[in-house]
Amino acid sequence: MNRVVRFLLLAGLALSSLTVQAQSARLRAANKQFDDLSYVSAVRAYEEFLRTDKKRDAADTRDALIKLGYSYRKLQDTRNAERIYGELVKTYTDLDSEIYLYYAQALASNGKYRDSQKMYSQYGEKQAQDLRGRRFTVSYMDMSRFYQDSSSYRIQNLPINSRQADFSPMYYKGGLVFVSSRDETGVIKRVFSWNQTPFLDLYFHPDTNQLRVPGAGLVNAAVLGGGTETREESGEAAGENKALSKTEIFNRTLNTKYHEGPMTFTKDQNVIVFTRNNASKGKSGKSSDGVKKLKLYSSINKNGKWVDIQELPFNNNEYSVGHPAFSPDDTKLYFVSDMPGGYGGTDIYVVEYTNGQWGSPVNMGKEINTEGNEMFPFAAENGSLYFSSDGHEGLGGLDVFMAELKEGIAYKGVQNVGAPINSEKDDFGFITDNNGASGYFSSNRKKGISDDDIYSFRRSCKQLNILVYDAKSGMPLEGADVRILRNGVNQDLRITNIEGRADLCVDSNTEYEFRAIKEGFAMNSVRFSTMTQSPKPLLNVSIYLERSENTVIKGVIKTEVNQMPATGVKVTLRNEKDNSEQTVTTGPDGGYEFDVKPNAPYTIIAQKDQYATKKAQYNKTKRKSQVLTDSLGLYGVGDVFQLKNIYYDLNKFFIRADAARELDHVLDILKEYPQMQIELRSHTDSRATDTYNIRLSESRARAAMDYLVARGISATRIVARGYGESEIINGCIDGVNCSEGEHQQNRRTEFKILAVQ
Repeated sequence: MNRVVRFLLLAGLALSSLTVQAQSARLRAANKQFDDLSYVSAVRAYEEFLRTDKKRDAADTRDALIKLGYSYRKLQDTRNAERIYGELVKTYTDLDSEIYLYYAQALASNGKYRDSQKMYSQYGEKQAQDLRGRRFTVSYMDMSRFYQDSSSYRIQNLPINSRQADFSPMYYKGGLVFVSSRDETGVIKRVFSWNQTPFLDLYFHPDTNQLRVPGAGLVNAAVLGGGTETREESGEAAGENKALSKTEIFNRTLNTKYHEGPMTFTKDQNVIVFTRNNASKGKSGKSSDGVKKLKLYSSINKNGKWVDIQELPFNNNEYSVGHPAFSPDDTKLYFVSDMPGGYGGTDIYVVEYTNGQWGSPVNMGKEINTEGNEMFPFAAENGSLYFSSDGHEGLGGLDVFMAELKEGIAYKGVQNVGAPINSEKDDFGFITDNNGASGYFSSNRKKGISDDDIYSFRRSCKQLNILVYDAKSGMPLEGADVRILRNGVNQDLRITNIEGRADLCVDSNTEYEFRAIKEGFAMNSVRFSTMTQSPKPLLNVSIYLERSENTVIKGVIKTEVNQMPATGVKVTLRNEKDNSEQTVTTGPDGGYEFDVKPNAPYTIIAQKDQYATKKAQYNKTKRKSQVLTDSLGLYGVGDVFQLKNIYYDLNKFFIRADAARELDHVLDILKEYPQMQIELRSHTDSRATDTYNIRLSESRARAAMDYLVARGISATRIVARGYGESEIINGCIDGVNCSEGEHQQNRRTEFKILAVQ
């Protein structure tokens, strides 16, 4: 890949074995280029010194070889890096341990895994505390696990790629924003001394549908003896694709004369956070070691223009932060940094983002981060975190990994996504849709030194048929519900057809459970694993149901604020007769199902962090063999509810009769949840002065609070606050003619949940 964005994060990390001694003029010139991070020039100078200075000092030769190998490493010229590190290891026995690590990494990047394994083993002997030596030594004993799902993928080199580096795509308004060092301005552009390529900018292609070019650069990967054989299908060769005419500079305000790198957008795509060289008001800044570090900046889209560019508060001149990725709900930002206190070169951090305010960054921990480099995070809709790493076991260079997060923890470790997404070269900048079946990533596998391309991928379906039968008659059961659990969490709910069949596409390396439910039958389930690869193109699993008088309880958990299904909710059914319990965790549809014995009272308890625990009690079922359906709502911290019938007469703040009925509903909620604390938020219309409206709204909020307190609610649980005319909801601001009914919509009271238990 283009090492600019990656290695600016690492530029401050010195190679410990580099020393300055009495030197020839050529070596001094080479060292000057090296110290200035001008690695292309340094390579030429060191090669010339080693070729021409026949009377050079032995220590100078050793020093030059170490720095030359390091320069090739920085430029991602793995073949020359292998050549130089091989010469060092062959010639010298007193090398620092990191030389063996760099040699092992170069060998792996060139597909020489057995030789790499030997070097990792030697590195592990010299640096026992660094787990990479042991991990990679063991990993390269059996490479098959990296290729077990490779035949399911189709990879396409995109026609938006240029002759320069193109990488790190991100979804934006039906298209892709990406990073490129292309220069399409027609004027002379400065180049980056590191690798003599143009500076990076953000570009945009508006339509991903245009990127699905039939036959263009499609690559099929098949497992062959622990490696992959690739074949390009008919159509324009992937490496010859020309940039489409619609690809354009994303925004001239955001792009500067320095580097702009990977970016991320909020779900509404009105906020961007992006990587940029340390620069303030057009002036570049450097750290104490003379390096312009990377920083994160945000900008807001107002009326189609990106404005209000701000530094994020946790930037620092002394270390880099970059590679941002918002969580699906915009409450967190993942990013990369080499700040002090990390586990390796660069680590992934997470920071809370609430109402436009940033919290304090937290390291993602040793489950994610290693002694190597973790970068390019992407948070998928299904809760998985994708990122690239050279510290976890992989095929060479940066590989793409996936971690399923639970409460911010990679509770099952990390998983290499395997070939052909990963290769022996650098693979990074991975983004995907909700189910991981398609998406985009970057790689330098095709063109070699300094060139990255963006690829699309699509994973073909591995179909599994779930067949449900009557255990006694053997006949297929139509209309049975089949709940799919993936790694213990509820996922989809399918219904069997006339043949008693429901089907789905299964993921690799996944543990499934399928629960079949039908009125008049006892619930039954089977487990199914894809941890090992099956050669069968079509898989079947059967579930047999016994007739029973049990009662099936099913329902959906929703959030009260918007009545949307709530995922990640722990739902427990307790049989009050024998105190037995069953528990499930809701998936994207918020659904749950239980099989209970007849004639027993039961309680359903729904729990989720930052939500009030909901309990619903039910009496004995009225008859045997029935299906009972119910939905439960959860109240969450930060939820704001408009009390739709609480309106006020003009310039009045007393509680009207229609308002009292709505406040009685709030009263019931506060009694049901005795630990809940709320804010009563009152608003006025835009008539009268701002000062008057603030006072009037405060009086209205206080009147609503007094109503609740008079009926037994502790005043300590309620905050009353007036907002005046600061939050008009229908455009009826000063100077706008509105009807009395429209003004009355703004004279309203809301309640916001501040705390729950």
